Amino acid sequence: MSEPMFLEPVFQEKIWGGDRLHSEFGYDIPSDHTGECWAISAHKHGPAKVQNGPYAGMTLDEVWAKHREVFGNASGDVFPLLTKILDAKEDLSVQVHPDDAYAMEHEHELGKTECWYVIKADEGSEMIYGHHAKSKEELAEMIAKGKWDQLLRRVPVKAGDFLYVPSGTIHAIGKGIMVLETQQSSDTTYRVYDFDRVDQTTGQKRELHIQQSLDCTNVPHVDPKLDIQKTKVDDATVTTYVKTDFFEVYEWDVAGKAHFTRDDALYTLVSVLDGQGTITVEDQVYPIQKGVHFILPFAVKEWTLDGELQIIASQPGKKA
Repeated sequence: MSEPMFLEPVFQEKIWGGDRLHSEFGYDIPSDHTGECWAISAHKHGPAKVQNGPYAGMTLDEVWAKHREVFGNASGDVFPLLTKILDAKEDLSVQVHPDDAYAMEHEHELGKTECWYVIKADEGSEMIYGHHAKSKEELAEMIAKGKWDQLLRRVPVKAGDFLYVPSGTIHAIGKGIMVLETQQSSDTTYRVYDFDRVDQTTGQKRELHIQQSLDCTNVPHVDPKLDIQKTKVDDATVTTYVKTDFFEVYEWDVAGKAHFTRDDALYTLVSVLDGQGTITVEDQVYPIQKGVHFILPFAVKEWTLDGELQIIASQPGKKA
């Protein structure tokens, strides 16, 4: 397939969700508490549907299973990455994700290392990112006694910030924040604390996963060191946020025309966060605009972007 593979997102309603996926991106969301747009997804809980080309109407997991050549005959039972946009009208639960080994043993799916590009953040917004416990014993004691103000580490964020969240990191997206999330394709989340909220549908507090959280949390918390770099590609500024074994994540800010080439990665995931323009592949021109998501398959080795565009792109890492 030598053309972009455009995808139709899947939306997930959440107790903490809002309506900014509609007001900001124009998506047709199911309700005013829609928390997640699964934009590029082959996960069984919300596979995105292909909109164009020879595989139109198929879901991304079906294309992965039946036409692996589209992805350079990549190995692996499942498509390894998942791109989301999250709208946190309220605080998300305080949570932690397992690594691959723990997740495979207990949940029979990939672990979950992820990262966030902050699209919007209300004034004074904060993330929970890490903790202050010095040992597993201290972590367990502080959780058991509900010492959340002492335990949880809060960091201020603003639009344009980038945070890398390895598996084992206690975290929560705070209210008033919208992010684009690049993650391993996993839906395993262990809740440590949920602010004693009651689900209006069930009338019950949501389940917590204290033992799993203790098993998986990295102690002590150490901020990952990032080597964020900026380069120029014609009329574009390319920001390299992170290169890990799981994924590589970039921002492409285009103001004019820029020609891109890809050498070693098997395919590229692309999300347009702002602006409009075109992408040209093999002399075919495709219009793109804010809110559009697509994959550049293995056969697409070069492309040209033209317009005013802010894009987050990702590629599978060595372990993906």
